[in-house]
Amino acid sequence: MKFGVIVFPGSNCDRDVAMVPRDLLQQPTRLVWHEESDLSDLDVIIVPGGFSYGDYLRCGAIARFSPAMKATVQQAEQGKFVLGICNGFQVLTEAGLLPGALMRNRGLHFVCDRVSLRVERTNSPWTQEYQTGQVITLPIAHGEGCYYADADTLKSLEDNQQVLFRYCTPTGDPTDTANPNGSLNNIAGICNRKGNVLGMMPHPERASDPALGNTDGIHLFKGLLTALVGASNGK
Repeated sequence: MKFGVIVFPGSNCDRDVAMVPRDLLQQPTRLVWHEESDLSDLDVIIVPGGFSYGDYLRCGAIARFSPAMKATVQQAEQGKFVLGICNGFQVLTEAGLLPGALMRNRGLHFVCDRVSLRVERTNSPWTQEYQTGQVITLPIAHGEGCYYADADTLKSLEDNQQVLFRYCTPTGDPTDTANPNGSLNNIAGICNRKGNVLGMMPHPERASDPALGNTDGIHLFKGLLTALVGASNGK
């Protein structure tokens, strides 16, 4: 299975996330320059965190027009897996691959911390290595991570079980005080209706290497790899 990580001017988490499939999972992985337009060799495309194009205009607004993102949209429409982390989540909403938008944090402060997340469902390639209702801990680092969508969109997301991760207390309660940025419905990560595109503000790649003392994030990548191998064997 081949992974690709898009590199924009301003990306700063590209090497971090590439390390997970390449070094921890021993999978072919390549860095994709933002000007590339052919990503057909990839099984998974990761849009990393950082400040793509300096986040001028607004977060992710310029990155959506890059050749690599146009190619990512095409690959997603064909069923390829796409993961957007932090700034990558912002880019995916700007590109129309996921609904809603990411706005300034409640309180207007940049937040760098570790947060508790509740896994909402496990019948997804992204979460099949977790347990439903399991509470995991992942790092966050963002200034514009407040998820917003209109009432109809929120209802659709909830009705179709597209919310995969929700901010919560260490005991699993999605309270307001456990919400680090004011995201509606405590949303930390959502997928598209088909389930092949995931966007999340927390950083699973920063909780994957045992050397870091937390491996809650590696299970997301392992679950996806299991899904890819199963799909390949089923061909």
